[in-house]
Amino acid sequence: MIRQYLDTVALKAERCQLEGEEARHLVSVLRIAVGSVVEGFDGCGCCRSFCVREVTKRYVELEPTTGLHEEPPPEFRLTLFACISKGSRMEWTIEKAVELGVWSIVPIISERTIVRLDAGEGVQRRERWLRVAREAARQCGSLWVPQIELPCQLTESAPLVKERGPTFMASLYEGAQPLRVTLKNVQQKISQVGWYVGPEGDFTPGEEEALRLAGAIPVSLGRLVLRTETAAIYGLSVLNNEFFV
Repeated sequence: MIRQYLDTVALKAERCQLEGEEARHLVSVLRIAVGSVVEGFDGCGCCRSFCVREVTKRYVELEPTTGLHEEPPPEFRLTLFACISKGSRMEWTIEKAVELGVWSIVPIISERTIVRLDAGEGVQRRERWLRVAREAARQCGSLWVPQIELPCQLTESAPLVKERGPTFMASLYEGAQPLRVTLKNVQQKISQVGWYVGPEGDFTPGEEEALRLAGAIPVSLGRLVLRTETAAIYGLSVLNNEFFV
């Protein structure tokens, strides 16, 4: 079935119109026509079926054909703390994180992060990341779009460590235990887990120490040095498999 992200107001309306890029995508790429069935979802756990009632050059009009279905929030919530990678790599990371069911994403600027954003650029980049997340949710069938925070300095993210449950940190430093070994000491009945991934070149010793003092648990991902986006997906996959019920 064709799926389409709609904000909550449009999802609950008796009729709604899609314009601009959304309408062009439905018509030109997905080839919808009058009578086509579309599942609308708001990224907050709600969805319903719509029938296409009108297609013009400017808009597509949808009419709901079912009541509103509400899915409860997942019992297990996974937060990704990811240093911003350059180019399209951050968007790729967000796309795959959504497919793995991540609940929230905190973009981090650390000392070795190449990408630097001022306040205005941070807002614009976050809007772009949200569009990527919505598209990923549309494709993978999720009713939930993760919350994506505004980019922040690593020191600003440290207080979130304890709030998001046990938080693990990918580390290249000696003494870090393998992730699989560390997980054996974590109770299974937990509702939140965090996963920290540094930039290319890893966290500085001072940053890792600050995160460790905040409660983050350094773990090794093996003898090879992974790209930051690879490390992000590696950890999310393992943690999702370990704790998701």
